Parts: sequence; structure tokens; C-alpha cells
Amino acid sequence: MYLYGASGHAKVIAETLKENGIEIEGVYDDDASLQSFGNYPFLGVLNTSNKQQEFIISIGKNINRKKIASHLQVSWGKAISKYANISDSASIGNGTVVMKGVNINADVNTGNHVILNTNCSIDHDCIIEDFVHIAPGSTLCGNVFVGEGTLIGAGSTVIPGIKIGKWCMIGAGSVVTKDVPDNVTVFGVPAKIIRRIV
Repeated sequence: MYLYGASGHAKVIAETLKENGIEIEGVYDDDASLQSFGNYPFLGVLNTSNKQQEFIISIGKNINRKKIASHLQVSWGKAISKYANISDSASIGNGTVVMKGVNINADVNTGNHVILNTNCSIDHDCIIEDFVHIAPGSTLCGNVFVGEGTLIGAGSTVIPGIKIGKWCMIGAGSVVTKDVPDNVTVFGVPAKIIRRIV
């Protein structure tokens, strides 16, 4: 497995892969000034977009993962912690990472290049589109829809049946009790729109 992005997020992905006995062949990053990344082979800037080995984009920022995924022609791997609890009926997309303590219940559908971060809980029948990040300790109750590129901030709760639009930001610790349109930041208990994202 190769990682694209030498970041703190990459450290956690590396540990998750190590748990499962998956060797990291190397780490790439666009920052040409970097010289190393922990104990893993640091390979510098990726100079070709046509590699057959499996990759994971190890970058936390959602829009950056989308940009990278759109121009790389590679096979996408997954990093799923053996300390996560995942229903047999759940579907997890390519390039997605699932950290320690995550719970994914029945008939959850997770898109590509999603981050399900430490100790988040995804209940039955949730749909999570591509490039979403569910931050540590967040809870999605049943039948929640999360649109492409949205960030659910740490410790947030989304009540059952809510639809959250694309490229939103849900502030940490928020409780989402109403549907959220595309491209907005919401925050609070209950969460309210505080600004539009342009």
C-alpha cells in the first residue's frame, strides 16, 4: 500500500494498516521540501499518475482528497481498523478509512475516500457520500444522509432522518435537528446556519 500525503492523518492510517499486517511501500507528498516520514520510505513528489499499486489519500481536508482522486489513475485501497465494529450488511467505498472504535450498523452505505474517524458511530441505513469526514466521537443516528465533501465536526450528533447537503461544515459539538442545505456552516445546540461557504 502507498500513501499520498505525509500528514498527521497519515500516521493514523499507517497504524491502521499495520494492525492488519498491510505493509506501507512508501509515502508521497507534494511538498518537495520534506525529507522523511517516520520509519516509512519517503518517495517525494508523485511524478506519474498511472501506478498499479493500491493507494490511500492520507490527507484530512476533504476538497484536497477530491482534487487528488480526480487526477490520479491508480487502484484505491482501504484502511479498516480491526478494532472497528462493522455490520456485515454495511458497504464501504474505495479509498475510505475506518479508525479504531468506529461502529457501523446495518445497511450503512459509505462512499469513496471517506474518513470515519476514531470512535464515531454510524447507525442503520445512513448514506455517506464521497469525500465526507465524520470526525472523532460524532454520532449519526439512523437514516441520516450526508452529502459529498461534508465535515461532521468532532462530538456532533445528527438525529434520525436528517439530510445534510454537500460541502457543509458541521461545527464541533453541534446537534443537528433539521435538514441542512448545500454549502453552509452550521453550529450549536440545536445547530443553526451561521454562514454560507463560497
